[in-house]
Formats: sequence, structure tokens, C-alpha cells
Amino acid sequence: MIRKLLWVGCVVAFGSQAFGHGDLRSRADKHAPAGLMGDHVHEPGEWMVEYRYMNMYMDGNRAGTRRLSDAESIAFGATSDPVTNRGASPSSMTHEMHMLHVMRGMTDDITLYTMIMLPSITMDHIRGPMNPAGAGSYFTTHNSGFGDTTIGALLRLYSDADDDLILNLGGSLPTADIFRTTREPTGGMMEQPLPYPMRLGSGTFNARPGITWKRYFDHGSFGTQFQTDLPIGRNYRDYSVGDEFRLNTWYSHVLTDHFSTSLRIENLWRTNYGGADPMSPDALISTNVESFRGGYTLNLGVGAAALLNGHLLNVEIVPMLHQDLDGIQLETDWAIVASWSKSF
Repeated sequence: MIRKLLWVGCVVAFGSQAFGHGDLRSRADKHAPAGLMGDHVHEPGEWMVEYRYMNMYMDGNRAGTRRLSDAESIAFGATSDPVTNRGASPSSMTHEMHMLHVMRGMTDDITLYTMIMLPSITMDHIRGPMNPAGAGSYFTTHNSGFGDTTIGALLRLYSDADDDLILNLGGSLPTADIFRTTREPTGGMMEQPLPYPMRLGSGTFNARPGITWKRYFDHGSFGTQFQTDLPIGRNYRDYSVGDEFRLNTWYSHVLTDHFSTSLRIENLWRTNYGGADPMSPDALISTNVESFRGGYTLNLGVGAAALLNGHLLNVEIVPMLHQDLDGIQLETDWAIVASWSKSF
């Protein structure tokens, strides 16, 4: 049913036309939509270099499925368990990520990859009733630098003329700085660590196993992917980020061999954090609360890809359809992902 709905949606939105069959894996839909990775392998000795940009925007808080204004977020913190937002409440956040992705085919069925990440995070806040700089005023904090480094191997478990089944044995290395301080919340009066969502990485080695199945047709391709992100132990600040599970299903419709469009449905589950940073008191702000990090998100991806002289341009807009969050958290409104890649 999902496959049929995605096919109908693409045809209605973008039209359909026939074209030469050729090599189904050499068209514009040879990669998954821009928001996904780990869906393809390369020939022995072949390299791929990719630059990827992601921008995720959050505006306003949500408790469960209920949206809250800035004033309601402060009030909600006074009655939550634990009590929070006495110092400040987040009001919006922009999370940008620049990524350099390199892949190399080792055999017909094994491809190695690595990715370097450069996050840039900006968060706006409203001061709470116990802030020495005065309740109700706004301030902004920012953090940027190197993120965690991703490494891994893609193993093609099965392949025929139309199908690929690929296992992702990936992981991340704790190369990011996870402890920086700021004086902005109190107007320069005292220094405190940046809260969890503003930190540049997990601080732990993370396992990221996943699996992808993709099937090619004359006029497009269909795929489904299950991907995880699982921290191993706790970092030196004595906490671990939550487990993450993503289930994606997509359909790419090929208009010509050089241009395709796509629709994607993403289910995202996150668990709460374990442990606690001893210098991040819950009462100060909700982004310090370890039990306010989990929840479920349903996203829609609408994308397009163009293959121009061997260069693949891939873009996707990802609005949020539904969120149910633990405690009180900033809601995700939308994201945009764009990439350029070249194989040689």
C-alpha cells in the first residue's frame, strides 16, 4: 500500500514518461534521497567524494504532542517533573551541518567509507523567573567546530538485476568537543556549560548498524532502510546520549535518466539520555534534563536529483508531520539536505 501511494504521488506531482532501460544503477536515482546514506556500494578501486549540507530548524516547544508558547514553556517547567526552565527556556534553534563523505570500493560487495562533520548550532532563549539578568528578556548562544567522525563498511548481501540488499556496519568516533561554557544566559554574571542539544557530539564511541533494501524498476526505484545510532557506555562527563532508530521508506520516480524526484516517509525514535553531567542542573533549563530527550517524530521528504556529466546533485526538503516528545523539548519544524557527489 505504501509503495502504491508513493508511486501515485510521484506520478500526480511530476508526471511520467518512458525512456531507454539501460543500466538501472546509472540513472539519477542511483542514490537514495538526500537525507539518507548507506544505500549503495562502489566497484573495486572506485572512489566517491561527496559534500553534504544539512540545515534543521526548530521553533517553539512541545510537551508530548501539544505546542507551547514561550510563556507556556516557562510555566510548564514550574510544574514538570523535574522542575525546570527556572533560568531560561529555549525558543528556537538552527542546526547546520557541513559534511565531507569519502567512499572507496574494495571488492564487488564491500565498500569502505568515512565522514567528517562540521556542525554549527545557534539557539535562542527567553530568560526565566530565577535568572539574575532579568526574566522575560532574550539571548542567543552559539557553538561550532568538528563533530564526531563516522567510519564504516557497506556489505552487499544480495544483488540481482533489480535488487540490492546492503548491510551497514558503521560507527562514530568521539572527535567532537562536548564541553564548552558560556556567560550569555546570565548576561555575563556567571559561566555555565552549554546544554546537551548544543554540544557537538556524543562523547562516546557509537555503533551505527543498519540495513537497506532497494529495488529498481524501469521508471524508478523503491527502497526501505533501518538505521540505528547506539552509544557505547558513558562519556567523560558521565552521561550517554539516547539510542536512535530510523525507519525510512521511499520511492524515486525517474523522469529521464538524468533527473528524478522522490517521496520519503521517515519514522524516528529516540530514547532519553543515561547518566547526567554534574554541571548541568535540571532546574536551570529543559535542555539540561536527561529525561526530556526522547520521543517519536514522523517526517516527510520531498526531493529531486540531477545527474550531470557524472556529477550527482541531490536535494530534499523534510517537513515534520507529527511529533510526540518526552517532557518539554524544542519541536523540529523542517530540515533541508543538499549534496554534490562525484565517482571516479
